[in-house]
Amino acid sequence: MRAVAYIANQFPSPLEPYVLDEINELRRRGIEVICCSGKRVGAEGLSLAERAFWKETRYFQPLSDEQLVQAAWRLASDRQSLWLLVRPLLRDRGASASLRLRALGHTLMGAVLAEELEPSGVAHIHAHHGYFASWMALVAARLLGIGFSFTLHGSDLLRRADLLEAKLSACDFCVTISDFNRRYILRNYPGIPAGKIVVQHLGVDRVLSWPALPSTAEVNRRFCLLAVGRLNAVKNYEFLIDACATLRDQGLDFVCWIAGEGPERRSLESQIAKFGLGKRVQLAGHVARSELSSYYRHADLIVMTSESEGIPVSLMEAMSHQKIVLAPAITGIPELVEDRRTGFLYEAGSQSDFVNTVNWIHANQSSLATVRQAAARKVATSFNRQRNLWRFADQFLSRISQLGGDDARPVLQQVRLSV
Repeated sequence: MRAVAYIANQFPSPLEPYVLDEINELRRRGIEVICCSGKRVGAEGLSLAERAFWKETRYFQPLSDEQLVQAAWRLASDRQSLWLLVRPLLRDRGASASLRLRALGHTLMGAVLAEELEPSGVAHIHAHHGYFASWMALVAARLLGIGFSFTLHGSDLLRRADLLEAKLSACDFCVTISDFNRRYILRNYPGIPAGKIVVQHLGVDRVLSWPALPSTAEVNRRFCLLAVGRLNAVKNYEFLIDACATLRDQGLDFVCWIAGEGPERRSLESQIAKFGLGKRVQLAGHVARSELSSYYRHADLIVMTSESEGIPVSLMEAMSHQKIVLAPAITGIPELVEDRRTGFLYEAGSQSDFVNTVNWIHANQSSLATVRQAAARKVATSFNRQRNLWRFADQFLSRISQLGGDDARPVLQQVRLSV
């Protein structure tokens, strides 16, 4: 089988280790994968494995004048493809002027991607997320006369679905990470064939040893809440900090750690100071994945307050450690967190429901062993990282072989279908 290109907006990223996992699994199956990134990233903060990917990745921002001229010439020379690419920008009534301009820029970047990939004989392009890299993949695939596919997670479908109908119409298949997402796509884009939309869960590694029972000193310490995720507006940490103020006023002795970094830090620091929560709510900054286990170990409750999510890996990690989790009953989260069986759900946006549930969990900690164990079993059964990686590669290669003939089938004969 010829090479496959794999592109993300920003690659490699410590926040998305599953992208590296998918590429490594495809390579293990004998597929040549060319790594591409819409934006150039620095090597600072990357692990050794991520640095190896960083060295081989082809970047497409910024572009040279020569690349831009070649891209414009290629688009102008293929007027039929150019019209097919520009038409969605003109027809999308909900698109703002700035979105149309950005999309034109990404169309040029897609033409550069085609120029870059053509000598490699790439047979297919896959884009991770539905953001601008997926438009680049669509453009390049159109110009090269090959197929493309892409993965949808959460906000790229539910909050920033830029030109999504055009992408879904043009793609050979779309991988999404929850049954909720699949139903949402088919309901909101009724012209898309159901067979195009493939559900593939992410996963985490199994935790082989369960946390030790707490010592007497730990039993007497403050109740500890932990939230894990970037400090972005979509994570809705303002809601969490408001709730922490209410919990303090109600007399709960607790501390809340927020592990993550991002553009909302200054605003959240101001909110913490405003409520006088400096000794209660701590912004831990970016925490390396290898260090997160110590946070999970000391946390009594892992909380999530996001306004939009896929199925969060942070909840899978917590549950694999037999930790109690509390999350909003939105999107695909109930596929992982079954209320009062594998964790707890609260009504999205309801401060009272969130606070009351935290207080109930605090008061009933000693009786939640069955919930902790059921949480770990749920992750081991449905969200096992290695098993789901195999299934992703199975689905991906099967689809490619159906589109490209028999040249990929010898690879598929060696595929392991289960653990």
